[in-house]
Amino acid sequence: MKFLIFAVVAYIFGSLPCGVWLGKATKDIDIREYGSKNSGATNAYRILGPKYGIMVLILDALKGYIPLYIASSFGVDGIYIIVLGLIAILGHTFSFFLQFKGGKGVATSLGVFLFLMPKVVGILVLVFILVVGISRYISLGSVICAALLPILAYFMPVRDSSTRMPLVFISLLVGVFVIYKHKANIQRLMDGKENKFNLK
Repeated sequence: MKFLIFAVVAYIFGSLPCGVWLGKATKDIDIREYGSKNSGATNAYRILGPKYGIMVLILDALKGYIPLYIASSFGVDGIYIIVLGLIAILGHTFSFFLQFKGGKGVATSLGVFLFLMPKVVGILVLVFILVVGISRYISLGSVICAALLPILAYFMPVRDSSTRMPLVFISLLVGVFVIYKHKANIQRLMDGKENKFNLK
């Protein structure tokens, strides 16, 4: 029963469409109607500007971190805490508030794995910054980090070593899912038509 309660909490947290709500609150626009038409942090950055884009990134990451932190405080652990993380990510990509549509899950996955595997996330953040800094493609950085996630989960220290293999499995699922959600970006990268990231 406790797990089911926190599963609902994780899904609701994950479903919160921070980018959409922030766009409507600050500029009276729906960011899904502009740019890449995505509800996540990258499109929010392009449409709403750096300040709000970074805010959406942080909020979307917290949607993954906070439910796990709360559940852990109430004694939920092991495979159950990992599944809660997966539910939060699914909430972001299939949001109840957006007719079961949503973002690509990168920022919320960041929050989930920051709780479960902080050292792995530290490495992935550095890889992401390096790839985006050189290529100027956020999508490329996201895809590379998604591919590295299960590999690092297998070799690097994790919060609970007894859950390593479940973590590797979930990391593989999330990595494949994130790459799949970027299929249009991958095609544009191959065609040389992907938009480059601009700090301004």
